[in-house]
Amino acid sequence: METKIYEAVVEKIIPQGDHGPYAVASCPKLGLVTFSLEPPVWEEEDWPEGGNIVILSTVRKKRAGWRAKHARFLQPSDEQSTDSESGRRNEK
Repeated sequence: METKIYEAVVEKIIPQGDHGPYAVASCPKLGLVTFSLEPPVWEEEDWPEGGNIVILSTVRKKRAGWRAKHARFLQPSDEQSTDSESGRRNEK
């Protein structure tokens, strides 16, 4: 089964949350989504900044809102795969 991924824009960073550092991102399909900035959730060396576009996956609904279990920066290859999928849809 393929994992669904979502693009989101980082809104704010919380460096000292009750359960460690985390970020809040705005996703057009889900609204606000939070994710930890510690491994293994955050897969990058550097933390994101406000305005960065990130890829979120393994997203779960919790009582307090949506949580992503995996997060990373958007890569050029992410946009290329989206472009090729769009092209295939237009060819049909």
